Amino acid sequence: MRIRCLPHFLIGRYAAHLPSIGKVVGFMTTAIAVGFFWLGASVAAAEPPAINPFGPPVTEREDAVPGYVELSDGKIVAGKVYMTRDKRVKVFDSTLQRQREIPLNRIKQIECIVVSERMEKEWRFRETTSDVKEYTGRSYPAREYLHRITLDDGRTIEGSLSEVLYVQPEPSGPSSQGQQAPIEPQRFILYKTHKGPVGSDLKSLVYVKAVKLGEEALAEGQKKATHRTSGRTMSERTSESKSRP
Repeated sequence: MRIRCLPHFLIGRYAAHLPSIGKVVGFMTTAIAVGFFWLGASVAAAEPPAINPFGPPVTEREDAVPGYVELSDGKIVAGKVYMTRDKRVKVFDSTLQRQREIPLNRIKQIECIVVSERMEKEWRFRETTSDVKEYTGRSYPAREYLHRITLDDGRTIEGSLSEVLYVQPEPSGPSSQGQQAPIEPQRFILYKTHKGPVGSDLKSLVYVKAVKLGEEALAEGQKKATHRTSGRTMSERTSESKSRP
């Protein structure tokens, strides 16, 4: 009896099944290729779009709300108001005695209420290892605030909050290339308690007096800002004319 080598034996035994095995292998290869293609397409769809470093900068936030911020010194900043992305205004509701989170686009107005204000004395430890404090002779301003939030449906919520708002001002004029010059967003803090630097007074401790949101509020803020600027310019011209001999 002639003994055949193992490879020839296997080939001879399974030669009849080679076409079907080839079909199975081809089907598996196609399925794997389709799987990799679907996975690549899903990952590409989940990834954010690529940023063109040579393209125009994208400065406007899609979740920004038109409106303006008014400070206690009379300054008005109108433009697009927004917070940190996916952030909501957190306020402790004094009526319900619990914290509430409100989307910025549901708010019509935020009013600041001064609860108390005073000049605090500056104290320091007499020695590094001592618990005895002594007055330095200097003082600093301090305030406490509450905020009243008016929602777009007219309801109001009053309580303490501490949040950061950003305002992207509207461009005021064209740049040297003929396009509108970009303006950096301005940062404003809504305080619960507020302390000024040592040696300053309460008048210099500027705070956010009001925030108004909506298209009508934006138009109102722009009008107020223009009026304030023109009035200040007129006052400066009057002062200059009086100082001249």
